[in-house]
Amino acid sequence: MVRAKICGITRLEDALLAEQLGAWALGFILAPGTPRYLEPAQIRPISRALGPFIVRVGVFVDTPPEEVLEQMETAQLQVAQLHGHEPPEWAEHIRQFYPVIKAFKLKGPAQPDWLSYPADALMVDGARPGSGQGYPLDWIAPLQQHPRLIIAGGLTPENLPAALELAPYAVDVSSGVEAAPRLKDPHKLRAFLAQVAAVNGTNRNQYT
Repeated sequence: MVRAKICGITRLEDALLAEQLGAWALGFILAPGTPRYLEPAQIRPISRALGPFIVRVGVFVDTPPEEVLEQMETAQLQVAQLHGHEPPEWAEHIRQFYPVIKAFKLKGPAQPDWLSYPADALMVDGARPGSGQGYPLDWIAPLQQHPRLIIAGGLTPENLPAALELAPYAVDVSSGVEAAPRLKDPHKLRAFLAQVAAVNGTNRNQYT
């Protein structure tokens, strides 16, 4: 089973469409100064409008744990994704309250010692997250033994099949399904999620 996370959600209509098309999780960017940033109070009504079986993920960059916890509660999110240089003790503190995804930016092959980071899932991303910049998929090899490895970075409906062949725990996309920054493209969303459904042998979005 490969899961799909649609990241960089900024609009209610995009969140609801992604849910309808079969996304497993939605990501909300809580890193000020980044193109898809939303304040916690802006995320809250989107989160409240979603159904009970889709995971809401808050994406943070070097945010101290107590601030992460406060923003997660305000936004009504369920999983914290750490996308900066957070020390392991920060993740350990947050994990007392929420599951944690730790993201690592690939500028070369993944480092085997990342496997020991205290997180519930590991993510590999491009050197410039959210830019659509990818990397050679063989750079992931040192982490493929991890049972919950998430592939992100430069994914699009066109190159997704190569990532799916690696049978990751999940795939994560943001700019690859956008019509413009902050605006998801319904056709790209449908194409992306249909491929995930197909590899799982399901037809989650057959009626859409």
